Amino acid sequence: MSEFDHAHFLKTLSSEPGVYRMLDSGGQVIYVGKAKHLKKRVSSYFRSNITDSKTRVLVSNICDIDVTLTNTETEALLLENNLIKKYQPRYNILLRDDKSYPYILLTSHKHPRLAFHRGSRKIKGEYFGPFPSAGAVSESLRLMQKIFPVRQCEDAYYRARSRPCLQYQLKRCSAPCVNKVTDDDYSEQVDYVRKFLTGKSHEVIADLIKKMEEASQQLNFELAAKVRDQIMLLRKMQEQQSISGNFAEMDVVGFAHLNGLNGIHLLMIRDHKVLGSKTYFPKVPKDSSEQEILTSFLGQYYLAPGATGRIAKEIILPFEIEESGALGEALTQISERKVTLKVVTRGERAQYLQLANKNALNSIAVKQSTQDSINKRYAQLKATLRLDDITRMECFDISHTMGENTVASCVVFDSQGPNTKEYRRYNVTGITGGDDYAAMEFALNKRYNKLVDEEKIPDVIFIDGGKGQLGRAEQYFSNWSHTKMPLLVGVAKGTSRKPGLETLLIDGGRKTIPMDSDAPALHLIQHIRDESHRFAIAGHRNKRQKQRTQSLLEEINGVGSKRRQTLLKYLGGMQGVKAANIEQLKKVPGISPDMAEKIFNHLHDKG
Repeated sequence: MSEFDHAHFLKTLSSEPGVYRMLDSGGQVIYVGKAKHLKKRVSSYFRSNITDSKTRVLVSNICDIDVTLTNTETEALLLENNLIKKYQPRYNILLRDDKSYPYILLTSHKHPRLAFHRGSRKIKGEYFGPFPSAGAVSESLRLMQKIFPVRQCEDAYYRARSRPCLQYQLKRCSAPCVNKVTDDDYSEQVDYVRKFLTGKSHEVIADLIKKMEEASQQLNFELAAKVRDQIMLLRKMQEQQSISGNFAEMDVVGFAHLNGLNGIHLLMIRDHKVLGSKTYFPKVPKDSSEQEILTSFLGQYYLAPGATGRIAKEIILPFEIEESGALGEALTQISERKVTLKVVTRGERAQYLQLANKNALNSIAVKQSTQDSINKRYAQLKATLRLDDITRMECFDISHTMGENTVASCVVFDSQGPNTKEYRRYNVTGITGGDDYAAMEFALNKRYNKLVDEEKIPDVIFIDGGKGQLGRAEQYFSNWSHTKMPLLVGVAKGTSRKPGLETLLIDGGRKTIPMDSDAPALHLIQHIRDESHRFAIAGHRNKRQKQRTQSLLEEINGVGSKRRQTLLKYLGGMQGVKAANIEQLKKVPGISPDMAEKIFNHLHDKG
């Protein structure tokens, strides 16, 4: 590896604001940084008296530096975070959990729908949030369903109704699909929802009290009682969500460090209500300072593409950071309103900060306790299998019904436990139905035949089955071309098929591995086996259901694949197609009156 000529590079480097990308010998971006004065900042990496070990290691791997100039420091900050997200450099602090936050969507239909939403805002309507988790959205939707009878069903299901569904019977929907409510009354409930979600619940209660009094004066006691129940539920929900304070909108950021792990806890307050909270565990290079960690987190969290809606007007920090001014300017620019970052030591906000710090510390303790349990299981499994290390394990399982719709699953565990991103399913084809041995060989071929990256070769492969499946797996690996050879272990169920009575087989089933039923290592094997089984069964059920759905429509002469897809999409799946009457079938694009009658008669003759 040729040494990077930093002296020559620095001579030509601009003094303007910008972003720099450091590359290694393979051309991979290993660090992204930004600077108000590029020449000064980049020069600081090549001083002779650097004591920071992390910086020394970084500099030793630099083979080239790319630079992008910007007009302002704010532009540099925005570009830096976009590039960190794109390249995920190994020497940057990385916010791994950067999924888009969920919102509540109120659609713009004639009869608007309340729904969970995550991702790009392509659907027309109003978006409320963001919420800290999917659970927070689901809980809010569940509570609102009890108070405001606004539909939450899918559009296809709504269009296909010919009579009220169960939600109407439970008084959780006013059934606009079958005209059980007037458009004006439904619009009134939608308006209440809109006001409630924008923090105007006091206005909603005032309107409802007025409506209840009017109903009483008109001797409409049934309506008065119904509105009274709405008011009581709404007040109860208010009590559960309200906080004792005067701050309508802010984020409180807590920070904790324990035993080498850093936790950042975010407490979100909107419209005088606690929306919820969440703890993040950034991926942190060794010897990173607390200021570096917090600064990187704030940038990646708030400056991520599409994150504008999550920016609070006030962000309370656990300690001072040098870039709070530049970050505040950037957030003000992209949110188009004044955003301030501050540290507080007294008052209500300081109490919230104390709570956020406490939660960050507690989350670290819980995570480390869980990790300690995982580490103990891995350590015992390494000793039992006599392996130097286990960094990756995979498990295969086969699922089918009487030999049909065979699906193979492969689940992956790494040092942190299940790695769901690496899970794979394979539709098994070209074998005799019910031949589990051939199915296992098919799955292994699919998984490993085109494997190039040796780091993806597992240390252990578990085969859910007995001697036959294990023997077929060993036969496949007899022609293995890679240097690293995984250990193959068969997991055969006991005679009563109860957990703890499994037999672990190696060497084609000629040897067994003795293990106590309460051994942590066996619990780990059971976990990966059960995950593989669950994943295979889920894939098999999906395939079977899809086949059943298609085959019923395929029997109808004149209904080809395009018409089948249109019917299922327009009417919300096979259940909607079966529930539809002839008039509703006629409304499906491409379905003539004669075809609608033919489909209806065929499905109901079958039913």
